[in-house]
Amino acid sequence: MTVIPLSDATRRPARFPAVTASIIAVNVLAFVVELMRGDAFVAAWSLVPAGVVAGQHLITVLTSMFMHGSWSHIIGNMVFLWAFGPEVEDLMGPTRYLGFYLLGGIAAAAAQVAADPASTVTVLGASGAIAAVMGAFLVTYPRDRVRSLLVIFVFARVTYIPAVLLIGGWFLLQFVNLGAVAHQSGGGVAYAAHVGGFIFGAVAARLFEHG
Repeated sequence: MTVIPLSDATRRPARFPAVTASIIAVNVLAFVVELMRGDAFVAAWSLVPAGVVAGQHLITVLTSMFMHGSWSHIIGNMVFLWAFGPEVEDLMGPTRYLGFYLLGGIAAAAAQVAADPASTVTVLGASGAIAAVMGAFLVTYPRDRVRSLLVIFVFARVTYIPAVLLIGGWFLLQFVNLGAVAHQSGGGVAYAAHVGGFIFGAVAARLFEHG
């Protein structure tokens, strides 16, 4: 069974989410460049925990959050961002929201580095920053119903799930898997980044609210 969040069914943002749309556009552009320039480009701009610990290529803490490893990776991340980002952007205002998103990505990267500082496996993807957005959405709008696509084998239907169940269940899954991948030597899902980004978002959301 797969649950794909589509949008907030309870509220609509007061203005077009220009920052969220722009972040998606930058991610798509970066992915196109990846396809054109190949593995060397990906390796140059993705985060390597051991390198960051050694003080090397620190810019990758930022650049890695706009990189993706596959079509499914970027599509999945951008769908999640579009599902939750507009309401959080509306809550914070464009400037604060952009700062929040970038800091969420940095917090996620820091969590992944702390989980396995000796790792030489590249880390890339927007999911840590998006986890921060999801954390902010959960603490701000826990009772909102999220319009979601429920897929069971070849059957699919649209359903409405309370944010506290959908996002809370997602976070619990990340947390349960955290210990299993913290010392993983091969590639895989960066669960530590997801947990770190989510906690940052949940804790810092109120600080970024537009007054």
